[in-house]
Amino acid sequence: MRKITVAIDGYSSSGKSTMAKQLAKKVGYVYVDSGAMYRATALYAIRHGMTDPEKGVDTAALSAALHDINISFTIASDGSQHTLLNGEDVEKEIRGMQVSGWVSPVAVIPEVRHYLVDLQQKYGRDKGIVMDGRDIGTTVFPDAEMKVFVEASPEVRAARRFQELTEKGTPADYDDVLANIRERDHIDTTRKESPLRQAPDAFVLDNDRLTREQQMDILLKLFEEKTCGKD
Repeated sequence: MRKITVAIDGYSSSGKSTMAKQLAKKVGYVYVDSGAMYRATALYAIRHGMTDPEKGVDTAALSAALHDINISFTIASDGSQHTLLNGEDVEKEIRGMQVSGWVSPVAVIPEVRHYLVDLQQKYGRDKGIVMDGRDIGTTVFPDAEMKVFVEASPEVRAARRFQELTEKGTPADYDDVLANIRERDHIDTTRKESPLRQAPDAFVLDNDRLTREQQMDILLKLFEEKTCGKD
């Protein structure tokens, strides 16, 4: 069984991170959350006064500070993966609505994308990796042996995101969450640098009505086909 690269792309809150984590655990691969890297970068920008509701992101300042941003991952005591920003565990903070509101404007900055794509490609140099994001199968790993594109309606995604925030004790309003998702969809699909799009050779997974078990059955079957050399 050959070792491969698995690229899972899709819209925000489509469930791609959850299925990527589960798949990596099932097959014994390394999981990398590329979205968390952009969220951590957005948090850095917020903390250092590089975001303004009227002026947007200070692109020049953030671009100049990129090499001061160190993003890594660690496994918590409960087995979950947490994101570290310059050594600080920021997993909970990067999932909040404040960061959600700035992550897409930060992610459209070419210098940010180039810097993080370079890091992501280094993570996957030896294969045996599952990475999810918005441009993994098109830009980061265009030669990935297994590509999946995840779809779900904005309303379903907003409901899932709202439930996730509520369960974590984070104040949230469904209409605000839905508006944020629609705005992010627009930014992600229309940006000039690596826009969100389906790779021509990606398997499309619409999970509007699929359970996690059904999703995993589909992914495991696809993974077995790819690792056994079947196309």
